[in-house]
Amino acid sequence: MKERYSPDILNCLANLSSDEVFTSPELANRMLDLLPQELFCNPKMRFLDPCSKSGVFLREIVKRLLAGLEEQIPDLQERIDHVMTQQVFGIACTDLTAEMSRRTLYCSKQANGEYSVSTAFHDAQGNLLYERCRHIWNAQGRCEHCGASKGEYLRTDARETYAYPFIHKSIKEIFNKNMQFDVIIGNPPYQLEDGGAAASARPIYHFFIEQSKKLKPRFLCMIIPARWYSGGKGLDDFRDAMIHDNRIRVIVDYPISADCFPGVQIKGGVCFFLWDRDNEGLCNVVEMQGNAMISKMERPLIEKGTDIFIRYNEAISILRKVSLRKEKSFSSQVSPRKPFGLPSNFVDFEETEFKESITIFANKTIGFVNKSKIIQNQAWLKKYKIFFSEAYGAGEDFPHQIINKPFVGGPDTCSTETYLVIGPYDNEAEANNALSYIKTKFFRFLVLQKKNTQHATQKVYQFVPLQDFSHPWTDEMLYKKYGLDKDEIAFIESMIRPME
Repeated sequence: MKERYSPDILNCLANLSSDEVFTSPELANRMLDLLPQELFCNPKMRFLDPCSKSGVFLREIVKRLLAGLEEQIPDLQERIDHVMTQQVFGIACTDLTAEMSRRTLYCSKQANGEYSVSTAFHDAQGNLLYERCRHIWNAQGRCEHCGASKGEYLRTDARETYAYPFIHKSIKEIFNKNMQFDVIIGNPPYQLEDGGAAASARPIYHFFIEQSKKLKPRFLCMIIPARWYSGGKGLDDFRDAMIHDNRIRVIVDYPISADCFPGVQIKGGVCFFLWDRDNEGLCNVVEMQGNAMISKMERPLIEKGTDIFIRYNEAISILRKVSLRKEKSFSSQVSPRKPFGLPSNFVDFEETEFKESITIFANKTIGFVNKSKIIQNQAWLKKYKIFFSEAYGAGEDFPHQIINKPFVGGPDTCSTETYLVIGPYDNEAEANNALSYIKTKFFRFLVLQKKNTQHATQKVYQFVPLQDFSHPWTDEMLYKKYGLDKDEIAFIESMIRPME
């Protein structure tokens, strides 16, 4: 007789978007495994999911508590009622996810319903609460709590406002009493559209982490986008606080987000972490590929001379060897945005050459423009320059290319904001020698350490050392110069593909 297959419905949910993704039971349990397991044998421990979408974290916590408390509370119904009423709490993200989470946790969309597994609740919400909130708009048209754009999220009562209760209200307001939680765990919403250009969005997940820390739980565990390591709009203060917080004891890193969330691409990957209030020390950084751990290293979250978190454990020794020489950064050669003062939507140029015109590299086209249109860095027009696109997909395919293919432009060339400029150089040979360096895997590997989104702005070149461009460069020359060993070379070669 064939064994009956009963799929877990929580493995079958379609994600709401790449901003609000559902957590699988397997992933939830990977996160719960980071906690001291004796917590699940203590009838006084309180657990909170402050951003419940499917109820998966609470369900898996309940399973562990029911097993861990069996000897202390032998009667199953009594044990269920104790765990449900005294130990597990949730705050839903929306009306929809509140009903979904209750159905997962209580086996009924009403905690006091006929089919609820708990017999101890007298109201429909139980300990999994949701109350519609409103954004509080400031004079700049932003929500004071989450930074949401008034133009995007000022909505009627019939539409979801995405004013998440956990970051818009106090715990006392939500639960009608002050509560202390031992563990806060969850998968918060990642971002909100900010009313800017297409695909412009404002991160929001850090507010859930900051609010959680204010509640002073013993443990905090959340899964979030990994872009905070070195980038992210409005995340500078958050990143600084994270990398200087010695209570973050574990970071599990997934450079490929699909290893956690199949079918969803989150640029820069994702990570989850364990924050331990009462224990400071080094962090165990675990790098994952699929379900396999490929690297583990205990190290500080901040490396000397940096202001970001270095993702790859194998990169640490390489960066240390490079920094020993204390060379000037290549970022000094890279222009800021709008190198010639022309925005990406600049179109005041001709398709054919004319008298007094110079060549302009614009978005997907080449044209000709009068020199008078150039409003900054006119001195660069007489020299050789290297152009490369400011944006190049931060895809998750290995090995990486990192930046788009650069090219040399001679005198009388310029560009719109679509491109950045490297240089300028006095002669073509010097420009080509610099180009040979840019194309090396060594160069692009060092760029990778700060570039985890599509944008290759000036700051992502911080770790790249400036070279002498009186001659061309190869990877072999650079590996020898910086004394890289065979393992370090092999790692670079595995991460970066040749630039054709």
